[in-house]
Amino acid sequence: MSLRVDNPGPLMLVQDLGRPGLGSLGVPASGALDRPALEAANLLVGNDRADAALEILLGGARVTALAPLWLAITGAAGSALAGGHPAPLNAAFRLEAGESLDLAPAEYGLRYYLGVRGGIDVPGVLGSRSTDTLSGLGPAAVAPGDVLAVGEATRQVLLSEGLPLPVPARGEVDLRVTPGPRLDWFAPGAWAALGSGPWTVSADSNRVGVRLEGTPLERSRNDELPSEGMVTGSLQVPPSGLPILFLADHPTTGGYPVIGVVAETDLPLAAQVRPGQSLRFLPRGR
Repeated sequence: MSLRVDNPGPLMLVQDLGRPGLGSLGVPASGALDRPALEAANLLVGNDRADAALEILLGGARVTALAPLWLAITGAAGSALAGGHPAPLNAAFRLEAGESLDLAPAEYGLRYYLGVRGGIDVPGVLGSRSTDTLSGLGPAAVAPGDVLAVGEATRQVLLSEGLPLPVPARGEVDLRVTPGPRLDWFAPGAWAALGSGPWTVSADSNRVGVRLEGTPLERSRNDELPSEGMVTGSLQVPPSGLPILFLADHPTTGGYPVIGVVAETDLPLAAQVRPGQSLRFLPRGR
């Protein structure tokens, strides 16, 4: 079984749950930015939650089934046509051989996830099929005309009405944050300033990190910081004073101080924010 990609949209990547635990070797975790959406897309079509699916930036994509396939769309909110008929979100649907799925540009949210019964079957690298856009590990970004192999299904398809998934926010997004290891590198009012916001998502954001625009945070120290380990969710502050929220493809080390760390359970929200959208940090633990 296989799926042909006629139009990948702005960016289509193969993603699973990534390569956790290899940071000491310099390998980022990578994987789907909105993990609950990827897991739901897999569960809807009867896959293991960790199977590989497609992460589609903004939509505007078209794929064609080269054999009968069960599919599910999760993540961003928008509309889709399967074989010329409206396709549901957050529910399994069937695409017959030769039929196409047209995924319209997202109305809100940033990333769709397309699960295919059997999973996207591409070679794994270091235990994962994920594309890491920073290191280049994993399969290349999907290109027009690519034919993606689909694995053999081993479970029963979920023919339910779907899953109750949260809808990506249209307006301001709140993210919980705890103090980082270098809070003492910042002026006394910087922690309060981080939480006062709001911050605007920059167009210069990607899978490595969400760059933020707003009032720069003031540092109390301007000397060099030796490179040290970074975790997903770190709020690293370069000399500009404007934070960068590290996402799944972030480098494993960094030389700018980390003022705070966003709660892991809130990172899927950050995965769906668009350029121009507002974030507000909710400080915890100080």
